[in-house]
Amino acid sequence: MSATGWTGLVPRAREVRQDGGPPFVWGSGTALVADPGARGAARWLRGLAALPWREGPGTPEAPGNPEHPGHPEHPEHPEHPENTVELRIDPGRAPESYRLHVTADRVLVAGGDAAGVFRGVQTLRQLLPPAAFRRAATAGSWEVPAGAAEDAPRFGWRGLLLDTARHFLPKDGVLRTLDLLALHKLNVLHLHLTDDQGWRMEIRRHPRLTEVGGWRSRTRVGHRASPLWDERPHGGHYTQDDLREIVAYAAERHITVVPEIELPGHSQAAIAAYPELGSADGGAQVWTDWGVSPHLLAPTDEVLRFYEQVLEEVLEVFPSPFVHIGGDETPKDQWRDSAVAQERIAREGLRDEDALQAWMVRHFDRWLAERGRRMTGWDEILQGGTLQDGLTPGAVVSSWRGYEGGVAAARAGHDVVMCPERELYLDRRQAPGEDEPVPLGYVSTLRDVYEVQPVPPELEREGHAERVLGVQANMWTECAESTQRLDYQMFPRLAALAELAWSGPGHPYEDFAARLADAHLARLDACGVAYRPAAGPRPWQRRPGIPGRPLE
Repeated sequence: MSATGWTGLVPRAREVRQDGGPPFVWGSGTALVADPGARGAARWLRGLAALPWREGPGTPEAPGNPEHPGHPEHPEHPEHPENTVELRIDPGRAPESYRLHVTADRVLVAGGDAAGVFRGVQTLRQLLPPAAFRRAATAGSWEVPAGAAEDAPRFGWRGLLLDTARHFLPKDGVLRTLDLLALHKLNVLHLHLTDDQGWRMEIRRHPRLTEVGGWRSRTRVGHRASPLWDERPHGGHYTQDDLREIVAYAAERHITVVPEIELPGHSQAAIAAYPELGSADGGAQVWTDWGVSPHLLAPTDEVLRFYEQVLEEVLEVFPSPFVHIGGDETPKDQWRDSAVAQERIAREGLRDEDALQAWMVRHFDRWLAERGRRMTGWDEILQGGTLQDGLTPGAVVSSWRGYEGGVAAARAGHDVVMCPERELYLDRRQAPGEDEPVPLGYVSTLRDVYEVQPVPPELEREGHAERVLGVQANMWTECAESTQRLDYQMFPRLAALAELAWSGPGHPYEDFAARLADAHLARLDACGVAYRPAAGPRPWQRRPGIPGRPLE
């Protein structure tokens, strides 16, 4: 059986029942009514240009006028109006869960909250033909097959990291990414805003961060061993108004935007803008190369206050309860050679440079906690004694170097997001062979992503499984300089991650692959996503002559 209609959902629903009755016909006579708590989903659904709706004075409006007879709060509102899409809040359901029921005369989406209604609407959209995913109407009506679904997510954190520091992605590209996350029921966009190669967020108190740190003079093409260079300057940044727009756009889709401001490493762009932030004498330039920069922030009171000022503006823009401070890949040579760093180690009674990093991490952990936010960092934040000496209970670990850091953090009582690099780094090559563009790192196939086990067995046995908030794929952009390259690296692997995060592990890969091939790739085609075909890259997706760094 081909995977279409109720059998073609991605991610899969927990329970699906197909009915043999007549379909719901969605056309110009279809009305939309919504509970007050579901009006955001109604606005979003009505904004899809490919979907026809009833026009004129007889149309129940969305978000709706309570005085209109079509509105569910009106005393004359019929219980089951004909040819109507109804969006309801069912407070007895769990958050993000929903029930979808389709009959010949009515479509009902009942969610446990506004997010649940929105997730149910995404499933409803997938019951329509792929042409319904286009940005303009190409048909006068659509048929929705009769049936029902009961659904809820396995994990509360279903995320994608998007690296905008290595290659800047203009605002419209971020908004497009949010639309694609919503389609797949993903609910976290981890926005990597600063790194050695660029600073992407306007900080009004420190304008040189973007004036100087926001662009570089040239860019390495391919892996850092490549002899090739793009001699054009590269740069760009988001104004705070841009970022507020991104946050609002995400919130309409029930997606949390988690900002990342890297420290104390991956800070060369900031040091280029303000040399006094650095630990070494001599100026640094915004890095034009890839890899791990030796430049570290100086562990001074002035640097701490500088980054507090940065984070004060970050908190004004991003309402997310989580703020990521990075904390990864910090070679300590500059601190070993720095009299200022050694004086700080002595003054604080620290054991060594690793403990100095832990001291800085704890400072911002507590600073954020005092303001009602939860510090998040890569698993290196566990080094140097932070677990023993007291991260706040709300600190979250992003476990990227496999699962070990996540296991240690969970055992110590901290929440964890699993994003193991071998399987879930989407910049990695998707198959062996010379055709794969810029072959980086270990092979991570579609199946590898789908078969990740986010909760290690030892955490299940020890009763710590609930500490795993969820799972995230990371899209680093050293070798992804355009939307087309992002599409190729992310899809369809991000669809596999979405199903893993929503439905949980353990489902047959072959079933997913059938639904992907028979139904979901056509949706991506309609959305204009330049994904990697199962048979390998198309000729124009290859990048011959640009070296990568294959590993076994």
